[in-house]
Amino acid sequence: MNEPLNILNDKAIDLLRSLIKIPSFSREESVTADRIAAFLQENGIPSERIVNNVIARNKEFDIRKPTVLLNSHHDTVKPNAQYTRDPFSPDIEDGKLYGLGSNDAGGCLVSLIVTFLHYYPKTDLPYNVMLATTAEEEISGPGGVELILPHLPNIDCAIVGEPTKLDLAVAERGLMVLDCAAVGQAGHAARNEGINALEKALDDIQWIRSHRFERVSDFLGACKMTVTVIETANKAHNIIPAECKFVVDVRVNELYSFEEVLEEIRSNIGATITPRSFRLRSTSISTDHPLVQGGIKMGRKPYGSPTTSDKALMPFPALKSGPGDSARSHSADEFIYVEEIRSGIEHYIKLIENLQQSRS
Repeated sequence: MNEPLNILNDKAIDLLRSLIKIPSFSREESVTADRIAAFLQENGIPSERIVNNVIARNKEFDIRKPTVLLNSHHDTVKPNAQYTRDPFSPDIEDGKLYGLGSNDAGGCLVSLIVTFLHYYPKTDLPYNVMLATTAEEEISGPGGVELILPHLPNIDCAIVGEPTKLDLAVAERGLMVLDCAAVGQAGHAARNEGINALEKALDDIQWIRSHRFERVSDFLGACKMTVTVIETANKAHNIIPAECKFVVDVRVNELYSFEEVLEEIRSNIGATITPRSFRLRSTSISTDHPLVQGGIKMGRKPYGSPTTSDKALMPFPALKSGPGDSARSHSADEFIYVEEIRSGIEHYIKLIENLQQSRS
C-alpha cells in the first residue's frame, strides 16, 4: 500500500466529508461505524466490529511484539443553536472544512485511520500498530473504550487523537462529580424555628470556593472545585428548607487520587457527599516516554490538558495529540483547516516512526 502523503491526505479528506454527512450523536454512531468499516474494507483491511466500535490490526501483527494503539472517536455532540450553516454539509471554503465533528475529533480520526493504512502492510516493525475508532466519547459512556478493552491484546502505549494543535497533552485532569446534601429542619420563616439547610449549604460552598489543595502540578496546576447546581425542594417562600442539594464539579490533577480529594472535602464540610463515579481519573505519561520524546524532537511541546478524553479510561500510557484546535470544539459552524489534516497525518506517521526507532 505505502501510498504517498498526497494520496493519504485525499483519502482522509474524502472520508471525513462522508462522515460529516452522517449524524453520529453519542449512542447513535452505528452508521459512521459502518462507513469506517467499509473504508477499511475498500483498502483491503479486515476489521472487527464491537457494537459501534471498529478495531483493526496491522497485517503482520505479532503478539510477541509491543503494540501501539491509535485511537479517536467518531461520535459528536448535537449542534448548538447558534449554527448558521448546515452542520451535516461538509463544505470547503477558504481552506476550511466545515461540519459537525470536523474538528472534534474528525480531523484526528481520519488522520489516524490513514496513518494506520500507511503502516498496515509494513513488515519487520518493532511495534505492532493497532487502530480503534470508538463511540460514546462525548458522554464518557461505557459503550466506547471501556467496552473494547477486554478485546484488545496487551497495549504498551497509545496515541489518542484529539485537537491539540499537534502539541503533546501528557497530562489530563480527572473529573469527579459530587452530589451533596445539607440537611436541616423545616420551620416557618416568620418564627425563630427550624434549621436552615440552605444556610448550611452556603457555609459548605464558601469552604469549597476558598479551599486550595496543597499539591500543584507543573502541567495541570492545582485541583479545581466548582459548585454548578444548587436547589431546595421548597416552593413556598415562608418555609425554612429542611434539605439543600448542590453539585460540585471537581477537576483533579495527576498528583491526587479521587479518594484523597474526597477525604479532604468530607473532613471539612457538613453535607453528605455521594460521588457519581471514579471512572474519569487524572492520567499522565512521563515526558521520558519514547512517544513523548519523539514528539519533543519534532518541536512539539508537552502540556497539561484541562479537559478529559478517552485517555482517562486507558490503563496504559497514552499521549493525547492531534490536528485542530480544542477552542473550536463544540462551537457553532465548527471547522478544521484542510492543511491541518495533512499536517496531522505527517505528525502521526513521524511519531510512530520515532517510536519504532527507539525500539530498534
